[in-house]
Amino acid sequence: MSNYSNIFVNEGLTYSEYRNLIDSLLKSNKTTGDDHSEAMLHYSKMNVQRMSRVDKTGVLNEAFIQAINKLDKSYQLLVISEGWCGDAAQIVPLFQKMVEFAPEKFALRFVLRDTNLPLIDAHLTHGGRAIPVLLILDANGELISKWGPRPEVLQHLLGEWKTEISDMFELAERLHLWYAKDKTQTTQLELTALIGDLEN
Repeated sequence: MSNYSNIFVNEGLTYSEYRNLIDSLLKSNKTTGDDHSEAMLHYSKMNVQRMSRVDKTGVLNEAFIQAINKLDKSYQLLVISEGWCGDAAQIVPLFQKMVEFAPEKFALRFVLRDTNLPLIDAHLTHGGRAIPVLLILDANGELISKWGPRPEVLQHLLGEWKTEISDMFELAERLHLWYAKDKTQTTQLELTALIGDLEN
């Protein structure tokens, strides 16, 4: 399987590099990946706003902070993402906030799904290349845990919505309304459990 440590060190982008890449591509009317259609450009522009909003308003809750504080080892967070992905926009700023809170415990890097197909194909969700996917590596670069592409309750809801709604824009609107109301709390709850299991 993939050499996670090699990908992390040699291909990974920091959060600021990831954000800057998306911004620079948008200036050229492009997004990450190969599809530069108006729809994908629209999604990417909206996602820049969403990431900026979570950057500014997202706050790690007390339970999440306590779980991080209990860690006595350091970890690498390798995230598979894309600039056009709406779920990623709502979630990946939280990974950066983990690093900002405990830089001695976490190092964070991003790789693009569509240029790392063997990597995402090793971490499919119900047979699909859904993102974001968070891969947690230990100090030796070994994969010890993973999470994604969205909170479980939302994954379940999305399955139900897809039976009712065929329009992708309407589906995306409902998805982002859920995220807006949730204010990252369900994602933080699942990440708290994930972090708590690292030391066990």
